This record gives sequence, structure tokens and C-alpha cells, in this order.
Amino acid sequence: MSLKRKNRLSIDSFYDGILSGDKVILSRAITLTESTLLEDQILSTTLIDKLLPHTGNSIRVGITGVPGVGKSTFIEALGEKITATHKKLAVLAIDPTSQRSGGSILGDKTRMELLSSNPNAYIRPTASQNTLGGVANKTREAMLLCEATGYEVIFIETVGVGQSEVAVKGMIDFFLLLMLAGAGDELQGIKKGIMEMADGIAITKADGDNLAPTKRAKVEYSNALHLFPPSEAGWYPEVHTCSSITGEGLENIWNMIEKQIAHTKENGYFKSYRESQNTLWMESIILDQLTSNFYSNKEIKNSIDKIKSKIQNGEMSPKNGANILLQTYLNK
Repeated sequence: MSLKRKNRLSIDSFYDGILSGDKVILSRAITLTESTLLEDQILSTTLIDKLLPHTGNSIRVGITGVPGVGKSTFIEALGEKITATHKKLAVLAIDPTSQRSGGSILGDKTRMELLSSNPNAYIRPTASQNTLGGVANKTREAMLLCEATGYEVIFIETVGVGQSEVAVKGMIDFFLLLMLAGAGDELQGIKKGIMEMADGIAITKADGDNLAPTKRAKVEYSNALHLFPPSEAGWYPEVHTCSSITGEGLENIWNMIEKQIAHTKENGYFKSYRESQNTLWMESIILDQLTSNFYSNKEIKNSIDKIKSKIQNGEMSPKNGANILLQTYLNK
């Protein structure tokens, strides 16, 4: 029997440990969901199904921003304020995985020293593992496990502005976009699509010499958001300035998040959106598993390189190549 199998906890041990708020058991459970071993996958699926009645009670917030905006500093500062009100906060920080080596930075615990030692906070860095847009495969499972452990607020920190935000939007209640002022034309460096997805914008580093530029940027972003229609939930995004150093404005940002949650719960959108997210989650798992099964199929492995070569040499169209491979897979 392998050491890994010998050390694997039982379903009941995981279940009891998580419901008792044990951070060590939580970390082991998240590691279990990230495992590619079939036994671990079966165990984690069974565990999450058993814990489902204890999930869904948190506020889920996605946080993204341009490089240099200070996401980790902001999360730590806001996190300290939230935990000071006796709320439990979990931060799931998705780190970029190297496309070449597969390694990842996983440095959030060192960047958030105060929060990582806070008894009411839990930080879990996760490598993105080449998933579309850098969103970790198992972020949703980790989020459910954190909720079952008693965390009332979940922050999902994304790699940065890009495709990952689309995936993150499909698993959170509030999407917060962090922006900088004084970095040239503020509205130039961000895609319209990201602005449309945002439920709120926080302009960071509103202190010292940067205070005046952040105030001007707030007006510009507010004017830009007025050009967009309200969200499906009937929510009009707000713009606030803040400083992670002085703490100024952080309370306004948390109040904005709570206000939007109250608004969506009142009009019924919160519940319906959570339900549609679960359906999308199932569909994404089906696509992931079909893709994995397709490329691991023995006959596909034997023929895909030959077909790729024909396509590259102009001897076969990409569509025909795809049809041949799909027929090979379906006739297995």
C-alpha cells in the first residue's frame, strides 16, 4: 500500500473536520479535489455531495485588476476589515501556471502576511493548470469546501484582466474590478467587456500625491459606466476610491458589495443566478472530461500527429481532419 493511500483520510474524517472548521482538514480536502488520481477524484466528489447542504451561505466576490494595481495589498487590507467584524474570510488566489514548465508562483501567503496569520482568514493559492484563461480547474470545489468549513465571505483573486474573468464571473455574486489612476488614459487600458462585467470599480492607491488623480479617474469611470445599461439584476455599478495603506474608502467598497447582494436577493436574481451557475458548472465539467477522454484515447494518439502533419502541409483541411478524428473517437 502506498504512503499516499495509507495517509488518505476517510469520508467521515474529512466531513467532521470540515464542519468543525479545521483548516488543516480543509487544506487536505482541497488537495484531494486537485488530485488526478481516480480514487481521490471519487472520494472528493462523494465528499462534496455530502457537504452540499452546508454550502452556499457565503458572499462570493471575484477580484481582478490590471498589473500593478495592488490586488494582494487590497485584499489583505479589506480582508482585515471584514474579519474585524467577526466574519470568516477565505481567499482563493489563482496563480499563473508557467506554460513551459508547469510551475506556478504561489506567493500569496508571503504577500499577505497579516491575513495569513489571521485566525478568521484562510488563504489558498492554486495553480491555474493551463485551464482556459488561467482559472483553476478546482476553484469551484475549493469554494464549496470553504463554505462548508464556515467561511462567510469568499474572495477569488484572478490572474489579471483577460479571459479568466469570464470564467470567474460564472462562479461569483459580485465582480470587483480594481483600477489605477494616473497611468495614462484610464479608459484606454481596459476592454469594454471587462467593464460591462464589473459590478463595481475600486480605484486603488488613493493617497498622497495620487489622491487628486484618483478623484479625476472616479469621475471618468463613473461617466463611462453610465453609457452601459444596468446588469441583468437591475444593478447599476458604482465607482469608489480607496487606499490599502490608510484604509480610506475600504468601508465604502464593502458597503457597495453588501448593497448589491441585498438588491439581488430582494428581486430574486441572486437565487436564480446561483442556479444557472451550477448548470454551467456541470456543462463545463462535461466539456473538460470529453476533451480529456478524447486526447487520452489510444486510437486518437496514434493518428493525431499524422493528421496534424497533413493539415500543416496543406494536404487536408482542418475541418476534415477534425471530422476524421471525431469519427475515430466515436467509433471506438
